[in-house]
Amino acid sequence: MAENMGNSNRPAISSLNCPPFIAVELFREDMGIHPCDRRRSISEYKSMFPAIDFSLIETDHDVWWSPKTREKPEDVAARGLKVMKWLLTRKEKEIVVVFHSGFLFIYGDDCHPTLKKDMSIL
Repeated sequence: MAENMGNSNRPAISSLNCPPFIAVELFREDMGIHPCDRRRSISEYKSMFPAIDFSLIETDHDVWWSPKTREKPEDVAARGLKVMKWLLTRKEKEIVVVFHSGFLFIYGDDCHPTLKKDMSIL
């Protein structure tokens, strides 16, 4: 994180000797209508979080969010399957995923009991 981001008066956070931090658009909350579900431009995020790799995000501006329609639960579920497939391509043995709880609720009751035990909402 960059120093004094958002008028926080906090020092920058170093990413030295840290695992990779990768931004993945698929992990977003269900989208549409609500302004809080719209992301900022990637160029703005890059200046705020210089240690995060944003190279997998294809557009600077949010083209997934719509002011008129809300993403359907079945579309969120389909996107969730893409998330799972992407995770299975990763070489890492331990992965931490951070996203909003709305995305987790789509799969929370339908996943394998072992996975459900490992998932938690903070």
